[in-house]
Amino acid sequence: MASTRNARVHRIGLISDTHNLVRPEALRHLQGCDAIVHAGDICDPAVLEALAGIAPVTAVRGNNDVGAWAEPLPLHTTLTVQQRTILVVHDIADLRAALGARAIDVVVTGHSHKPMIETRDGVLFVNPGSAGPRRFKLPVSAGMLVIEAGRVSATLARLVE
Repeated sequence: MASTRNARVHRIGLISDTHNLVRPEALRHLQGCDAIVHAGDICDPAVLEALAGIAPVTAVRGNNDVGAWAEPLPLHTTLTVQQRTILVVHDIADLRAALGARAIDVVVTGHSHKPMIETRDGVLFVNPGSAGPRRFKLPVSAGMLVIEAGRVSATLARLVE
């Protein structure tokens, strides 16, 4: 992935649990990304098409992604940027099965709709929350992963109040 701004800085937009809703606020948040990761519960391929208009998309299948369009989506996947390996899995409960023997630097999950950034045993865990319909009193949010000179950081953004 080559950044248009600086070959040493990669911005990866993080989104999950859109549940068939492509919010204009989410699209604005993702503008300028080098890549987008969707951590599942897409619910309609039109969501991925809209995101692909911004940047290349890596997506996994969530528990609500059903039908012929969703079958090709993996349950988990990895991507490597600047020698940093990012594991994407919808439900953190499936993490152990997805890990295998791989060394992982970042884990991106969805499912809970609860935005979270946390480091555990040197691994950065990020759940961008839900960018789709509001669930209970949880925020509508998305995230951003920045990899610069091999260093990884993450932020969360509230999309609507």
